[in-house]
Amino acid sequence: MSSLPSNDAARAAAAADPSAHGAGLTWRGVLAAIDIGSNSFRLEIGQLSRGRYRRIDYLKDTVRLGAGLDGEGRLGEEAAARGLACLARFRQRLQGIPPQQLRAVATQTLREATNRNAFLERACEALGHPVEVISGREEARLIYKGVARLQPSALQRLVIDIGGRSTEMILGQGSQALRAESFRIGSVSLSMQYFPDGRFTAPAFEAAQIAAGAELEEAFEPFAREHWVEALGSSGTAGAVSQLLAANQITDGRITLAGLDWCIARCIAAGSIDALNLPGLKPERRAVLGGGLAILRTLATQFDIEALQPARGALRQGVIFDLDERLAAQRDPAHHDLRDDTVVELQQRFHVDVAQAHRVQQAALALFQHAQPRASLEHRRELGWAGALHEMGMMISHHDHHRHCAYLMGHVDAAGFSQNQQRRLADLVMGQRGGLRKIELALADVQMAWQVLALRLAVLLCHARSEPDAQAPTLQADPRGGGALLHLDAAWAAQHPRTLHLLREELDAWTRVNSLKLRVQS
Repeated sequence: MSSLPSNDAARAAAAADPSAHGAGLTWRGVLAAIDIGSNSFRLEIGQLSRGRYRRIDYLKDTVRLGAGLDGEGRLGEEAAARGLACLARFRQRLQGIPPQQLRAVATQTLREATNRNAFLERACEALGHPVEVISGREEARLIYKGVARLQPSALQRLVIDIGGRSTEMILGQGSQALRAESFRIGSVSLSMQYFPDGRFTAPAFEAAQIAAGAELEEAFEPFAREHWVEALGSSGTAGAVSQLLAANQITDGRITLAGLDWCIARCIAAGSIDALNLPGLKPERRAVLGGGLAILRTLATQFDIEALQPARGALRQGVIFDLDERLAAQRDPAHHDLRDDTVVELQQRFHVDVAQAHRVQQAALALFQHAQPRASLEHRRELGWAGALHEMGMMISHHDHHRHCAYLMGHVDAAGFSQNQQRRLADLVMGQRGGLRKIELALADVQMAWQVLALRLAVLLCHARSEPDAQAPTLQADPRGGGALLHLDAAWAAQHPRTLHLLREELDAWTRVNSLKLRVQS
């Protein structure tokens, strides 16, 4: 399904068609986001100009990826094929867009899927662009960013987004999300469990609400009525029920307890999805209506929501606004990149020795820049973040602190980072010391191998917790090809026998893996 909100947007979409003009010009200033949800896949293409947002195009496909998870958490081939076909269609619309102007994120189904990596590889091939899995809290943060930007208000707000397999709840004020949580209950999962044969009964609705209430019970205090003034419902479920209530003249689109009771009564009276015939009910929403209504009614009663207003923003717009901030930070360091703030916050939380972290960070970046001058800015930033956090695990134990650091980096809630990027950073800090076999698969990525080498050498050169001197070794790509060349100053080597000993061990470590070959030249 494709929707264009205005003639202006239609003209903008035509202007953004790479077949009409040169792709470099037509996509200037255009950003795109793909939301790989548990029920629907969505593509949003928009443009930000002087702080104003204009939608160029919006495509949506009801894939029901979340319905494809089996009892062991594996994503089935039929659901995977639907998702891959959708991504291939999105790719056609995105022909010509520079990769840095597109971000694709996946949510709860791929957070859960035990075979997600296999699907992500195929998804990358179908889309022609990497897909990032984001955490529940990161999803919630981005949802709020989309709502706050498109529907600004100074009021304290509760924003709710009911997806296919998760429900996000966010408290915020203005542009700031104050608390964000994700709960593993959604319209697809609840409908499959309590309305599996498409039949509606009063006991089924009651049981579904008890299940939803049990999952949401821990949110009762942090999201209680006293913490917010207005409540907004973002995205699919809230939008569908809002349209249903308005089309039947039950409310003006606000979702109320009375309105929800009316919807549930109509479902029970019909007895089944097939017999349900209500104006405003879209075909793609029929199969997940029961679960969505049960969650909404639970929220209304448990959190004393008198009226849930439909919100204009959603995850996909939040991704676009976040991407715009990242690109602005790349152009001008004075701009804000949330990930830098997150790294500082993690340093404080885990009592990192900031002076040592800075020494290692700068040494690693200098080595990497000299050896890989054409590396992407994102790869340089990843190495910088790894250097800043490489001793995070020392808060747990000095022994094997790199392993503790890798675990923390891979599992901590880190605002702005996708799970994919956290996994990459986890591999980086895991590889900072010791044998390399433990990350040998990751080292198959050449840029990862160079990042690991630069970080290891930086840690080694700063092992005395002091700055490397001016004659310290330098790194470059081996002109013989396929490896790395470390230049040693003979006078420096004579003055630093302990560091030289560590460098010999480093040479030996790289001979044991099928990756970069490290050679020393003095």
